[in-house]
Amino acid sequence: MPDTQDPAPKAPSLRHPEKAHRPDNAQPKKPGWIKVKAPTSQGYKETRDLLKSNKLVTVCEEAGCPNVGECWSHGHATMMIMGETCTRGCSFCNVATGKPDALDAFEPGRVAHAVATLGLKHVVITSVDRDDLEDGGAEHFAQTIRAVRHRSPETTIEVLTPDFLKCGPQALEKVVEARPDVFNHNLETVPGLYPTVRPGARYFHSLRLLQRVKELDPSMFTKSGIMVGLGEDRQGVSQVMDDMRAADIDFLTIGQYLQPTPKHHAVARFVTPEEFADYEKSAYGKGFLMVSATPLTRSSYHAGEDFAKLRAARNAKLGRE
Repeated sequence: MPDTQDPAPKAPSLRHPEKAHRPDNAQPKKPGWIKVKAPTSQGYKETRDLLKSNKLVTVCEEAGCPNVGECWSHGHATMMIMGETCTRGCSFCNVATGKPDALDAFEPGRVAHAVATLGLKHVVITSVDRDDLEDGGAEHFAQTIRAVRHRSPETTIEVLTPDFLKCGPQALEKVVEARPDVFNHNLETVPGLYPTVRPGARYFHSLRLLQRVKELDPSMFTKSGIMVGLGEDRQGVSQVMDDMRAADIDFLTIGQYLQPTPKHHAVARFVTPEEFADYEKSAYGKGFLMVSATPLTRSSYHAGEDFAKLRAARNAKLGRE
């Protein structure tokens, strides 16, 4: 099967000015277990056209997700609000870095319209980091959640938020008060790799953010994910799992890091499917309600189906039907 044919990326000097002068890292050939088909289906084209007509940005395209063909063919897309330009420059990420535009007040309504038109039972809403905004974009998240809830009251909503590192505690409170069904924030990697992989973030701040969600609303599902293949070891991954469980995180995702361009962080190795299966078994043993650990796992991959399993797992744990 051929590799996904992503749209031609902008030159690193334009899309990633903070990475332009870095030395190139060789991009190793992908093993057979993480190759995917190019997106060609009619469903993919219809989803693409709907998103384009509503002037919506998706992390599926911006981050070059390998699952875009499969997800869009089923009408599933992860909406990326607050523009397509991030204020940070994480070494793994393919989202453009720079000075973002002002927020679009009509965007929450357009997202709600797209969710209704696609007939989504579950939607994932994420964003770029907006360190230029006093509340990090928390109110915009809340407005989008409320707009989707109003237009599609039966749709379950999952948010994948920034860390609100430079904001007061009220930023997180705004998002939680809007009552998404799942609150996701990714730790991305083990703490020892933060200086090179996620230099603008702080591991224990991100962990505490997720813990506070549970303190604010114990009934809200929390979710977080990491990439492997960046240079971490198994002991480090196990420690992150323990830290997540100490913060009462319900759902863990683990996926293979894939290097977007030669200017991005190098792939240290490709983790085998057997190792992913071991991670999954270990995570369930530590008490997670739901685990997705495969080479192609991404935060919102199969999010709707996984949410149904997550809810069922909680009900079973509580002895409900």
